[in-house]
Amino acid sequence: MTETDKIVATLAIYALKARYFRSMDNKDWPALEAVFAPDLVADFRDAAGERDESMLIHGAAPYVARLAPMLEKVTTVHHGHMPEIHIETDTQASGIWAMEDKLWVQEGSPLPFRWMHGYGHYHERYVRLSDGWRISEIRLTRLRIDAG
Repeated sequence: MTETDKIVATLAIYALKARYFRSMDNKDWPALEAVFAPDLVADFRDAAGERDESMLIHGAAPYVARLAPMLEKVTTVHHGHMPEIHIETDTQASGIWAMEDKLWVQEGSPLPFRWMHGYGHYHERYVRLSDGWRISEIRLTRLRIDAG
């Protein structure tokens, strides 16, 4: 790949991650599923403080199907910062994003808190499919969680 090709790929991955955050916060589940490769590996086992083995999910559709009801009664705001994107080949890339999220939980939600403010990093792999770049692996690690 030329340097120009790498820059174009990097910008496409930035836009992909922006769609991830917007789709999540707007609860646009079809759009969220579309940012992922169909064979997604979603590893959120360490995302909530205590390790939860049930939060390793294979497949974009099963991941979104599990996430949607959990966030039904939650207002979320996700921000991604300072991306480190490495274009490996014309179809493979990896990246780390600093992240911050805020959640406000309504009555009736299955979440065990009323609000949360989290800080951490997304560790991701990307694959370029025939229709563009997709997230093929996503793992969230936390540096801190404030909740009440």
